[in-house]
Amino acid sequence: MAETYDAPLAHQLRDAAWIKSSYSNGQGNCAEFARLPGGEIAMRNSRFPDGPQIVYTRAEVEAMLLGAKDGEFDHLLV
Repeated sequence: MAETYDAPLAHQLRDAAWIKSSYSNGQGNCAEFARLPGGEIAMRNSRFPDGPQIVYTRAEVEAMLLGAKDGEFDHLLV
């Protein structure tokens, strides 16, 4: 079983350079991502920037992006 740990809070990732999609609307309804020094990728809700973040491995994010590009998640928006 994979080891679990508490998600970091925003103050623990102060130096992270957060980015979000250009498709995000002006109301802050978007996920933001930041590459961490160890190669992991953190994700947070742009509406709650001081809330928790989820940290993924590069392989996990790559699998999600490839699936999104192939349309595997399109049914979630219908």
